[in-house]
Amino acid sequence: MPPKTTKKKNMSAEHKAALAEGRDQGRSIRAYLEALDAHKPKRGRKRTPDSIAKRLERIEEEMAEAAAIDRLHLLQEQADLQTELEGMSTTVDLTELEQGFVESAAGYSERKGISYDTWRKMGIEPAVLRAAGIKRGS
Repeated sequence: MPPKTTKKKNMSAEHKAALAEGRDQGRSIRAYLEALDAHKPKRGRKRTPDSIAKRLERIEEEMAEAAAIDRLHLLQEQADLQTELEGMSTTVDLTELEQGFVESAAGYSERKGISYDTWRKMGIEPAVLRAAGIKRGS
């Protein structure tokens, strides 16, 4: 029996454009959500550069008399605090990512069936949703 030959179907330009638009929207949404997650305020008392500097000084003092395993943990805490201190000096500008979200969110929401409440649960501010054209009850 000869092998079946399948006829290759070509996508229309309209279909290709819709796929490209969906990929672009998904990229914009993903980038904004990941940036929000990365810069979400943490629970508890906020650390300040002064409080970190004080803790680094105490670590230096504790290191002199610490046992080997404790010194290991102090060195790691010291490295973590220095990284955190360096990170405090950099500010993150989400305006470009937010603009991409605003341009993409309405179409993405409609296509994927994502409601206003779901966006809010993800941490998207009402003003951003309003700018994107996503209203309550949608």
